[in-house]
Amino acid sequence: MEKQYLDEEEARRENRAKRIAEMKRRKQKQAHFRKMFKIYAAVGAAAVVLAAGLIWGAVAFLGNKDGSDGEKALTARQETAAEDENPQDFEAASVMGAGERADNSQQASGDGALASGQETAAGDGAVGVGESNGTDDSENGVEAGSAEDAGQSVAVDSLNGGGQNGALFSAETTVNTVYVWEESVISSYVVLIDVDKKEIIAEKEANTIISPASMTKILTLLVAAEHVTDLEDTFTITREITDYSYSNDCSAVGFDDGETVTVKDLLYGTILPSGADAAAGLAYYVSGSLEGFVELMNDKLEELGISDTAHFTNCVGLYDEQHYCTVYDMAVILEAAISNDLCKEVLSAHTYTTTPTEQHPEGITISNWFLRRIEDKQTPGEVMCAKTGFVNQSGNCAASYEETENGRYICVTANAHSSWRAIYDHVEIYNNYTK
Repeated sequence: MEKQYLDEEEARRENRAKRIAEMKRRKQKQAHFRKMFKIYAAVGAAAVVLAAGLIWGAVAFLGNKDGSDGEKALTARQETAAEDENPQDFEAASVMGAGERADNSQQASGDGALASGQETAAGDGAVGVGESNGTDDSENGVEAGSAEDAGQSVAVDSLNGGGQNGALFSAETTVNTVYVWEESVISSYVVLIDVDKKEIIAEKEANTIISPASMTKILTLLVAAEHVTDLEDTFTITREITDYSYSNDCSAVGFDDGETVTVKDLLYGTILPSGADAAAGLAYYVSGSLEGFVELMNDKLEELGISDTAHFTNCVGLYDEQHYCTVYDMAVILEAAISNDLCKEVLSAHTYTTTPTEQHPEGITISNWFLRRIEDKQTPGEVMCAKTGFVNQSGNCAASYEETENGRYICVTANAHSSWRAIYDHVEIYNNYTK
């Protein structure tokens, strides 16, 4: 027995030594990467300045030449009109001359914009030299150097264009973003975001399309919360709703056909036990139909600036080829949700008891099992909010939000082999990258 213990201890020491060696190797690699990036960036910046100077000189020369010709044409027309002593012709000539000057000015402005665009393109090229985020954006429908990249600093590149349309909720990779290599993190898809700095700290295939499963319900909650005005308003569960949940083999709160519940019950029921009956109830309450609510969901995806890589076809997370997003997209959705006080309250509840009804006189007590299971695990801070998900096509997924003394973080993972494994992956990621 003692020999077995000593062998196990020796094996643990060897594993720790290997991990320390690997971490040192990774840090050396990152230091080399940052050094090379600075060199390439300096060369790129010099090239940009030189190119911009040449283009500006050419534009100034052409603009001055055209402007001079316009002034001559204006003077000639004014003199001709004056000789005819026709004030109307004189005024018309003045307008025509002014128009020519405006055209010349617009042309010069356009040429200047071209120079600026070339300058930006050169800057983006400098980013491309230093990129190392572990993903190939071109394989996921994101074209390098696209219009969405315009205006980014040369030191960063975004997994999703930095948030389309200048989205409020977005994060960018930096030279310090690391690829999650640890064997202890089983999930195939990972993203960890520093909410305050709007930076992607760590990622693994974060820009790859996945099925979000029941993490979908975070968006269901957000859309509903933005349309609900009275939490104590009531809604009666219909046979159509219970059949929808049952026929699709969904998890449910357990509401009965004909049971009248509060909107607040529907909100908590959608998240804590991942109740499809509650989510469908919210959809009918808000928009009158499942289809109408899905339209609102996709409108929200567009508003968040992630509609290029995210599209939903249902409010519960059923698998569908047209129901997809990336783990980065889900992080954006969760950040938007925790910025809504009602959503954050629901997502942070460990347990909740529904309002007593005729069918359930004592209410139904429901739990957020991710939060209850992770609350006693060692992490740098406190995991405040979470939502899990599972379909065969996505494996076990989870999205969580942690607050520490150093900041606020969002972690989203997908394709773990069990719900417990998803929890341990989040623990491992928070411990490795948020200290």
